[in-house]
Formats: sequence, structure tokens, C-alpha cells
Amino acid sequence: MLLDNKMESLLVNKATYIEGYRISVEFNDGKNKIIDFGPFLATKKEGFLKKYSNTQIFKKFHIEKGNLVWGKEWDLIFPIHQLYKGEIEI
Repeated sequence: MLLDNKMESLLVNKATYIEGYRISVEFNDGKNKIIDFGPFLATKKEGFLKKYSNTQIFKKFHIEKGNLVWGKEWDLIFPIHQLYKGEIEI
């Protein structure tokens, strides 16, 4: 239960593009993870998410309400627990 409560209060404080599809994500508890979104994006060959395989578009993420998001309408967003583990589920 403690882990669930911790996850509910976690927020992304800072996110920095590294290279390729890797982003360094800093959380409000001080933890930092480098996350590779490449394997996830490799599975998105069709549809509206395909555009994010272009690194110039991928780099245009932002932090909104403590979440790491892409697009004005949050086209792409991941659960905070996945970011915190550093593992994006495909």
C-alpha cells in the first residue's frame, strides 16, 4: 500500500532529451531515470503515434501537471509508475 501511495504523489519535475529516443526524467522525490522510448515507438508503425518515431517531433515533449506528455492534446503519455521504473510497457 505504501508503494501505491508513493506512486500517487509522484510527479515529473524535469525531463531532458539525451539522444535517439532516450530522455532523462527527474521525479519530485529526487530519483532520476533514463528511459528509452525506442522499443515502444518501434511497435507504432501505423496511426497517429507513428509521427513520434521522427526524433525531431519526439524531442518536442513537455511537462504538464507533473506528467511527461507529447502533443497539445496529450497524444502520448505514460503511466508515472512505468516512468519511475524506467520501463515502458509495449
